[in-house]
Amino acid sequence: MTNPSSTENRRIVVVGGGPAAHRFTDAMAARGLDGFQVTVLTEEPHTPYDRVALSKALTSRDVDLTLGDAALWRREGIELVTGTRVVDLDLDTREAVAADGRRFAYDELVLATGSNAATLPIPGNEHTHVYRYLEDVWTINRRIAELTEAYGRTVTAVTIGGGLLGLEAAAGVQSLGARPVVIDGGQWLMGTQLDEGAGQAMGRLIADKGLEVHSGVFPSKVLTEDVDGETRVTGVEMADGRVIDADLVIVSIGVRPRDELIRQINGRSREAAAAAAGKSVDELVGTDQEPAEDYSPVFRMGPRGGVVIDETCATDVPHVWAAGEVANFGGFCIGLVAPANTMAEIVADRIHGGEATFAGFDTATKLKLSGVDVASFGDAFAKAEGALEVVYADPARGVYQKVVVSDDARTLLGGIFVGDAAPYTSLRPLLGRELPAEPGAYLSAAGGGAAPETELPDDATLCSCNNVTAGAIRDAVGGCGTCEGSEPVRELAGLKTCTRAGTQCGSCVPMLKKLLEQELVKSGVEVSRAMCEHIAFSRAELFEAVRIAGLTSYEAVMERFGTGDGCDICKPSIANILASQHNAYPLDGDLGGLQDTNDRALANMQKDGTYSVVPRIPGGEITPEKLGVIASVAQRYGLYTKLTGGLRIDMFGARLEQLPDIWKELVDAGFESGQAYGKSLRTVKGCVGSSWCRYGVQDSVSMAIGLELRYRGLRSPHKLKMGVSGCARECAEARGKDVGVVATSDGWNLYVGGNGGANPAHAKLLAQDLDDATLVRYIDRFFMYYIRTADRLQRTAHWMDELDGGVDHVHDVVVKDSLGLGAELEAAMERHVANYEDEWAATLKDPERLRRFRSFVNAPGQADQSLEYVEERGQKRPAGPVPLGATIPVGSPAGGAR
Repeated sequence: MTNPSSTENRRIVVVGGGPAAHRFTDAMAARGLDGFQVTVLTEEPHTPYDRVALSKALTSRDVDLTLGDAALWRREGIELVTGTRVVDLDLDTREAVAADGRRFAYDELVLATGSNAATLPIPGNEHTHVYRYLEDVWTINRRIAELTEAYGRTVTAVTIGGGLLGLEAAAGVQSLGARPVVIDGGQWLMGTQLDEGAGQAMGRLIADKGLEVHSGVFPSKVLTEDVDGETRVTGVEMADGRVIDADLVIVSIGVRPRDELIRQINGRSREAAAAAAGKSVDELVGTDQEPAEDYSPVFRMGPRGGVVIDETCATDVPHVWAAGEVANFGGFCIGLVAPANTMAEIVADRIHGGEATFAGFDTATKLKLSGVDVASFGDAFAKAEGALEVVYADPARGVYQKVVVSDDARTLLGGIFVGDAAPYTSLRPLLGRELPAEPGAYLSAAGGGAAPETELPDDATLCSCNNVTAGAIRDAVGGCGTCEGSEPVRELAGLKTCTRAGTQCGSCVPMLKKLLEQELVKSGVEVSRAMCEHIAFSRAELFEAVRIAGLTSYEAVMERFGTGDGCDICKPSIANILASQHNAYPLDGDLGGLQDTNDRALANMQKDGTYSVVPRIPGGEITPEKLGVIASVAQRYGLYTKLTGGLRIDMFGARLEQLPDIWKELVDAGFESGQAYGKSLRTVKGCVGSSWCRYGVQDSVSMAIGLELRYRGLRSPHKLKMGVSGCARECAEARGKDVGVVATSDGWNLYVGGNGGANPAHAKLLAQDLDDATLVRYIDRFFMYYIRTADRLQRTAHWMDELDGGVDHVHDVVVKDSLGLGAELEAAMERHVANYEDEWAATLKDPERLRRFRSFVNAPGQADQSLEYVEERGQKRPAGPVPLGATIPVGSPAGGAR
């Protein structure tokens, strides 16, 4: 199979099978294939896949990263040839030459060869891994499993490179059970995208995720040893002489354009020019970057590689184009998907006779790392003349937000967000435009609330990966004219299919959903509140549907109300709903696989991979005997202890296999799980009230204990906290809780909808001077109404804010029983109280449930030797390059992790 069968068609050959090749082929198909035959040659055995999501394949080989609809490659006029490496180009005959000798004739050639992972020129580099292709991540996965089994302990995986992909790689190996260590030569992480302040905040967040970071020093050697004829990695030697232990080393320091085809052609041309001039090759004046009198390269190349293109994405050779990471524009090759897609679209447009041009690189980036919110876009370093930086920084919380504007503080030039990147989605499309509000209004972490509502102009780019404008989204919602039947789009999934927006990195999806809802409201169409693409209901609707249908399993819920296999949004939400309605043991049946790490372990995982043990202490009241039990357990298992802000005692440092033994001692002594790991009631904080305090007017201790015992184990959309104060002095800080109770001389005042966290809110007064029974009845109604109607992961404060009527509506429902649900809500709570069973007590009774707590790394009872601790203030603390609580000066090797 050499030339396409139809000689009437223009033959388009694409060299490379990555995202740029896929986008070009898709763009050609969208514009029409009449008169064209597109042949894509890729040396990989796979159809083009999403390299942006490569980390997903590290943890699961079953994940499908195929880009777009696989049916594209079955369309007439399109041929995908896998396992075929192009080793030469015959520019005279216009043929691409494969390694097996096949020749593919072309009328137009598109170079989309992408890039290779950069490697380190240091001894031992041949024993490292890279993070570029599917086979790379599959190899890392397999190697970690092999080493874990061989060593019988947690392996240490060192990632060299603190950029986007390096951090994703480190987080990926952590999820596989390895101890993650990051080495970065810069003074702070992600130095290409983040300034120093953002880098310091980033370091704190990364440390909190359990990633050990060594910054400011470069590696000089990968250390190995020979064991029974096998070479094993043992560590990384740093330039300053330090040695960092390692069992496996991943290098993720960037990419280099795959331009070997171009270099080969230029090499032959240079040799021919030298022979014609009677000179040696070294005597020629011209270079691959700049032509000269005695040598003009066939293809101009950038100083750091890549084939030079113009604004049409054409190379210097007629009929040869380039797109993606191999293309050098303005002196740069950029390894991001957005410019690659744009280039591919431009080439397709030009081949079809269009006049599209490439304006330059969009370097906006967003880190895809659970629990670490980071985004950067535009002139993030404020290099433009007169640029102003409006900054909010809270190092203690790991939060940094910066908006860069023009010297008149009107035009948006760029921004950096770490720890709270919520403004990114609304600001990113406004790059280069006048802001509709003061720049400081977009610093959400500063306490100014949500970013101002913004009406995006039609030409604002909403999805940079696929170059989709807000106008294109509006057209699709109104009836795009390109889809079959030109029907208006009414759902997010359909909008993605129609416009391709949100189908790659996904960072624009929140703004995409918001714009969709805005346009539907304008059209008088009811807005969909679908939980996700698999569940068409909102959480509140699904809660009622499950309750009415009497469903008790995830499988039954999906069969009745869902489609597909579910996702990270709907799975835990359904598990939460079932737990709220049935008090089901959270790990039985099909529920166990739906839970996150903490719920699966019935304990909170800490940064070093160990777990915390938090027994319930209702109302903060505890006997000396029980205090002695906690002290004994902490001493026996070497646990760090700390009093919490909710009047409990945390014990840190327990290994997974130790949890059942620890909890057996606690349960035997009368303790229960404090459920610090669940979306449920955490604590009821109480002062000493009238029992001891001379200002107390009610028995706040008894009330706090009674409320905590009543609502313990209550699963809800988010965690719940309560407080009971015995007088108006408010020592229990009740008005900062989801439910706050404050004593008066005439009874109790009930406050609802408060919370702490990144966006603190004061609770609002719901009812005054209540007797004990009425207070409990109103709290029953409030909690159950919240559990039934709130969105997933929505705190009570934000739930009330979004209710039509706010606290007044809640008052009508809870106090006035305006919906006639009072008795039903109270009955639901009574069922919860009657069916409550402590999860750890239930676990200890059942050998099958206990099997979950066998370590996957260490044999039962065997300590993990990779965990190191130091003594600080009389107790053990996790050891590491940066001691907890230490102050690290700017520019130190620790990189500002603390």
